[in-house]
Amino acid sequence: MKNFYQILGVRENATLAEIKRSYREKVKLLHPDLSGDISRKDEFDEVVKAYRVLSDQRQRNIFDESFYMKVHRNAQAADAFDYYKWLSAREDAESRAKLIFYTLMRGKEDEAVAEFKRMQMNHADFSLKDWFTREDFMDYGYILAEELVIRGEYYDAFILLEQIIKMEYSYTYFYIFFPEVLDFTLSILKKNIDGVISDELALDVYERALDLNLGRTNDAFFLAKMGEEYHRLGDESTASICRAEAEKLGFRF
Repeated sequence: MKNFYQILGVRENATLAEIKRSYREKVKLLHPDLSGDISRKDEFDEVVKAYRVLSDQRQRNIFDESFYMKVHRNAQAADAFDYYKWLSAREDAESRAKLIFYTLMRGKEDEAVAEFKRMQMNHADFSLKDWFTREDFMDYGYILAEELVIRGEYYDAFILLEQIIKMEYSYTYFYIFFPEVLDFTLSILKKNIDGVISDELALDVYERALDLNLGRTNDAFFLAKMGEEYHRLGDESTASICRAEAEKLGFRF
């Protein structure tokens, strides 16, 4: 039996976020359709198998009990550089952005979400994508969006995913996980907006969604929902316009 932690290149007590991050990185390197190297297919299959086991808590527990012998690492020297403390002590936007992703990937998801919310609230121009490569922002941003959804922060999750989608559209090719980003975004739009957040914020979300080129059927859905939001806000004239536009795209009320 092979060491799945070693295959993914993560520590034995890695968080699910760390496992997902490592899996994405390795798939990008090994997937035959992306690398053009079919000779590494067996290695790719091992990575997929390792991820399936370690991302499922029950299977991971079984694997740990039957195979993995925990290795105690030497404690860091007392005077070792503490990157977390160094970032925490700084207030510039770059350091705060890096602190968010640093804590996110080290089992401090609540702290990462709280800091992200704080920066969003106190700094109107704060944007995580300004401080990371496209690949890192897509991977870390997606994981942060997942954590936001878990905590019911649907509006913030959508805004983050919107940035990822627009960034991806600016390139001529997409990475393997882009369809996953689109599916996640659509799930939020269809299940966690109408009747969940305020009508005003819902309108903002649906209007933004119309600019994401998510397809005629989805656009019809967004327009229909906008009609409902305007109706609840007492703007029947705009509600009628939205419903008419939705019907033009094939929506049936």
